[in-house]
Amino acid sequence: MSIDTAKTILIVGATSGLGRALALALAALPSAPTVIGAGRRKARLEELASKGIDTLEFDVSLPIDQLKKNIDDLIAKYPTLDAVIFSSGVQYQQNFKKQQVNLEEISKEMHINYIAVVSTISLLTPHFLALSERGLPSWIIPITSGLALKPGPQVINYSASKAALHSFSDSLRIQLADTKINVLEIIPPLVESELHDDQGMTETLSKFWMPLDKYTPLTIEGLQRGDLHIAAGKAQAVWKTIEAAGLNGPFQ
Repeated sequence: MSIDTAKTILIVGATSGLGRALALALAALPSAPTVIGAGRRKARLEELASKGIDTLEFDVSLPIDQLKKNIDDLIAKYPTLDAVIFSSGVQYQQNFKKQQVNLEEISKEMHINYIAVVSTISLLTPHFLALSERGLPSWIIPITSGLALKPGPQVINYSASKAALHSFSDSLRIQLADTKINVLEIIPPLVESELHDDQGMTETLSKFWMPLDKYTPLTIEGLQRGDLHIAAGKAQAVWKTIEAAGLNGPFQ
């Protein structure tokens, strides 16, 4: 189902990159949904607010009790919340040939990219199920990566975390198939991002990535069509190969 009918859209990780670009693009839709940009950086949230985006200080990596309280408060403030997009994430490089891999980075990467997303989905799902019982649609939209389909050895654990989220999304869609909850997955290629700044790779990767001003409209079009898997660029080529081979989707 098209995102055009969504009333209130929460974007987790809206302070930079793709999350910010989607927040601005969705707020500009003719359907004029309320868009809530969630993130940790106050200055970035203030900048979004100046552009007409509702903002929320939000950290998906909080302990589950605090995360639940924040979700409950959010739903109380925005009872029409009917869509969530997960754009937050971290990326590190690991080389297992080295004597010692940074296990704290491994844990943080898996927690933020996968466990925190699944936890937040689990806390939002009862609200979406209640909407479904009233005949109202909702959307759960994780952003994974082309590396979920074809991993990058230099970002070995990042690829694994996104593959886990891709697998979860496909199975969640089946579990919720008899409800009005739509599970869509955004599968970007290498796109313009601050994700690589800490690795010192931004200058190198900027020669190869898809600029956000080219990528974002393609993703918005997919959301408006209600595509279950929204891929573009090289990620789209990989996804089409998977589909053509009949390897998409979980066992049923």
